[in-house]
Amino acid sequence: KIAILGIFVKSTATNQRYVQLYNSILGISFLQNRKRGGRKKEPVSMGSPSVVPYIYLLLLVGCSARPLYPLPGRRNDRNKQPLQTFRAYNIAHRGSNGEIPEETAAAYMRAIEEGTDFIETDILASKDGALICFHDVILDDMTDIANHKEFADRKRTYDVQGVNTTGYFLVDFTLEELKLLRVKQRYPFRDQQYNGEFSIITFEEFISIALDAHRVVGIYPEIKNPVLINQHVKWPGGKKFEDKFVETLKKYGYNGSYMSKQWLKQPAFIQSFAPTSLIYISNQTDLPKIFLIDDTNTPTQDTNQSYWEITSDGYLDYIKEYVVGIGPWKDTIVPCSNNYLQTPSDLIARAHARNLQVHPYTFRNENQFVHFNFSEDPYNEFDYWINKMGVDGLFTDFTGSLHHYQEWTNPFASGEKEATRLLNKIELMLSKFKYT
Repeated sequence: KIAILGIFVKSTATNQRYVQLYNSILGISFLQNRKRGGRKKEPVSMGSPSVVPYIYLLLLVGCSARPLYPLPGRRNDRNKQPLQTFRAYNIAHRGSNGEIPEETAAAYMRAIEEGTDFIETDILASKDGALICFHDVILDDMTDIANHKEFADRKRTYDVQGVNTTGYFLVDFTLEELKLLRVKQRYPFRDQQYNGEFSIITFEEFISIALDAHRVVGIYPEIKNPVLINQHVKWPGGKKFEDKFVETLKKYGYNGSYMSKQWLKQPAFIQSFAPTSLIYISNQTDLPKIFLIDDTNTPTQDTNQSYWEITSDGYLDYIKEYVVGIGPWKDTIVPCSNNYLQTPSDLIARAHARNLQVHPYTFRNENQFVHFNFSEDPYNEFDYWINKMGVDGLFTDFTGSLHHYQEWTNPFASGEKEATRLLNKIELMLSKFKYT
């Protein structure tokens, strides 16, 4: 009975103190072989009456515990709470940027605290070839570059996807120079108190945040504007932006096909709006890839294909050989008129028929982003997309809101997925014990 209770507690309570308590009851304390007060820690006797109250406490904890997600730290946990795979993925779009300026360490740490499954980022490159987490190709809108008079002569005009764009381009600054800048909130109607507090981070710093988390947290990096980057940044040996991108992932142990043992240990999706980049790296890594799909009026940045071409049956049949899913803008799946939803397209059904996942973007809590059909309630919007449209993941600026919705409506898996999830947790539990 105690063993069964232990399995139950370990599969529901994530607070390590209760797991330690259970191990003490079994005489397999985490503090075993460690001396306290000059005496060796003795195992708790199962015959002791003092054990009974602990059992009742464990039952209470097992029945009431909700996951706790502490901030990432430099702990080296041998076994972490695994990635959940029984419900739609909660993808922290540029971190929890509804609260903290996007793509900063603080935004990603906040998203992990709030329960995200994946932290998402855009990858660009500095003048000296460092891979950087930043969305815009220019620094004007999202940093305090205007306050740095030493960079006043760096303004340039470049062709960006067929449009002459003027500004302070990230590709004209070294990593050392970029680290002098501070990031600010994109939208004026969001909290501005953190403006100027955080610096730009590198791809490697982003990865370390995920790997240092106390549970398994996936990463979801985007190969951003590869055409522009390859035009302006050069690496030794003729390597391309995509080569450096994959090299970094491999350096930190990211590999394995979708749902493989290695992938579940360090989950990652690679995304891009550029189909040629996804096809190019398919020969370098078997990590799952997501083909991003823009507005209906925006052609692909590298092949100049229209929305209608890349969402046709023929193209989906072609691209499915290289990707595991698509990431469309949600308003292209369900068109909108005067802020009301129109008749949904069949894109999700056609993607699912080809075993492609669908991860639409971007879900935001503010009223101007939530269509009237949902009565200005983002939870109603989550319900529509998850339960009616059947999407497999959602990019959101408000990780905590989506996590709360998922916990309230679908806290546990069922059927075969629940059995697999429980077996994984039992395996993790047993791996802690050393048999002699």
